[in-house]
Amino acid sequence: MTVVGARIDNRLLHGIVATSWAPRSNATRVMVIDDDVAMNSAEKQAMRLGRPAGMATSIITKEVALNNFKKHKYDKQRVFIVSKTPDIFLELLNIDVEISKLVLGGTLTDDTAIKVTNRAYISQVQIPIYQSILAKGCTIVSQYVPNDKEVNVRKFIDRGEK
Repeated sequence: MTVVGARIDNRLLHGIVATSWAPRSNATRVMVIDDDVAMNSAEKQAMRLGRPAGMATSIITKEVALNNFKKHKYDKQRVFIVSKTPDIFLELLNIDVEISKLVLGGTLTDDTAIKVTNRAYISQVQIPIYQSILAKGCTIVSQYVPNDKEVNVRKFIDRGEK
């Protein structure tokens, strides 16, 4: 299995992911990992309508994703993963799923969040998670669409550390 793309995006599977990110990655499967959407049949069905042409789509909980990766279910596939938060990516790295680069796309913000770009923010409570991801050797960049210049997120994480 090869993780060919990993993206944090609060909208999960939407137009930019379906038409730009996933196709550019040459993925055979787009995987949305989100407990709330996976447990809501209406949201899940609506999200499936936007899947990239020719790609399998999984919309699953974190627990199912971790179990499937542990069982090597995706070993012969090229997987593009999207989730709303960084914790799932750290958990995947902790079970030895190789993720070389994590792209921070559009995220939600709060009053204490660190602004990385006009669309990407890092919550203070997420800084330790991002630090652990970096410590695993995964590069973290912010990039809304593939043609945007990559912004290295490490400096924002280091600067925001308390």
